[in-house]
Amino acid sequence: MIQKILIANRGEIAVRVMKTARSMGIKTVAVYSEADRNAPHVKFADEAVLIGPPPSNESYLRGDHIIEVAKGLGVDAIHPGYGFLSENADFAEKVEESGMIFIGPKSHAIRIMGSKLAAKEAVKAYDIPMVPGIDEAVIDVDKASKIASEIGFPILIKASAGGGGKGMRVVENPSEIKEQMKRAISEAENAFGDGSVFIEKYVSSPRHIEIQVLADTHGNTVHLFERECSVQRRHQKVVEEAPSAVLTPALRQKMGEAAVKVAKACDYVGAGTVEFLLDEHLNFYFLEMNTRLQVEHPVTEFITGIDLVEQQIKVANGEMLSFKQKEIELKGHAVELRVYAEDSLHNFMPSVGKLEVYKTPKGENIRVDDGFEEGMQVPIQYDPMLSKLITYGKTRAAAIQLMIEAISNYEVEGISTTLPFGKFVFEHEAFRSGNFDTHFVKKYYSEEKMKSTLEAEAAIAAKIALQQYLKDAEKLRIPSH
Repeated sequence: MIQKILIANRGEIAVRVMKTARSMGIKTVAVYSEADRNAPHVKFADEAVLIGPPPSNESYLRGDHIIEVAKGLGVDAIHPGYGFLSENADFAEKVEESGMIFIGPKSHAIRIMGSKLAAKEAVKAYDIPMVPGIDEAVIDVDKASKIASEIGFPILIKASAGGGGKGMRVVENPSEIKEQMKRAISEAENAFGDGSVFIEKYVSSPRHIEIQVLADTHGNTVHLFERECSVQRRHQKVVEEAPSAVLTPALRQKMGEAAVKVAKACDYVGAGTVEFLLDEHLNFYFLEMNTRLQVEHPVTEFITGIDLVEQQIKVANGEMLSFKQKEIELKGHAVELRVYAEDSLHNFMPSVGKLEVYKTPKGENIRVDDGFEEGMQVPIQYDPMLSKLITYGKTRAAAIQLMIEAISNYEVEGISTTLPFGKFVFEHEAFRSGNFDTHFVKKYYSEEKMKSTLEAEAAIAAKIALQQYLKDAEKLRIPSH
């Protein structure tokens, strides 16, 4: 039985895992870098160990050191969170070899799904729809041109080991392919140490739909419906919701069944996410599988009432899933905004500094997952996400309305955040109507629009304040006799 877990991560996800572990009566160990000495996850844990200087390659990415620390403290299991070591198959293997439990899938599943090409190969036999393309790495430009002509333009060149939009190029016509191939290969080599790329048809107006899956060690696999993650900038998700505004019950079931097949294709264990592209005709295509807990998992927890971290721990303990597919109900709607320490009026540049004021919104159906508190410094060494703001409602409109109110009640001073950008998205007609795709930001967002919206709001606020001042002055005026 797991009695003590080390969380090999920081920030909001470390706190998130610790909260569930504590509610299960499990002790927790935090690891931290010098930059995170005063972070909430360090205070929240039962024990905390300094593992190195601020740069992540000298602290949070030192898998061997983290394993040594865990062994020295009598830890039973390691939870990697997301990012850092969460999809590192070698780390998962070393944790297993050390006699501890890795709270996640087995290393072979991480390896298969970590390569987009290997993943496509693994699911081939399961009749999962794929975007037309080639399922082998290419480096020869002439061969690439020939393949592209067969598939038809526009095409997408993608790094096999890629993620986060790196090593990705859209090519509209044959004359650009040579230059874009070179760029994609070079970018992939620099980012991942692997220059292999593959080519597929570019789906021009896609929606990004992902399905949450859970699998135990007894052969049971279920899905927990979908999340829509189409509002992205630079291929990074910023707004997520569950369920999607466009899926019919029949399509939801079909995509859920496909996701379960993908999980079974690599003997998946634990919580994972199968990502699909949905085109404008509601055809879906397998994209990849994320072999970890997703940033946006809270929206799924809201609509199903299932604690995904608790399920991860139970599965790691060898327990059987306590529910069958037909027992999982979808209730209501949840939306999430990733609140980044970024300036949305200046090309989303990172904004570092001290959180002079930091007050989160409170209330029923409002959830804030964060790893910061007032007075803390926002470090430049890590991902700039401050928190995740999640709201829930019986309907999509209710969840969106509550989100807009929650954003207004979120007070941050000392740094810039993406809260105003979030408000822009949730108030936008295209988002509210559900008629949007992954090009939402490119189509509708501009810094000029944002500035004029903020200026208009400030002018209205000033007018209201002036009227109130005049009213108060009128009340206070002494009658002259």
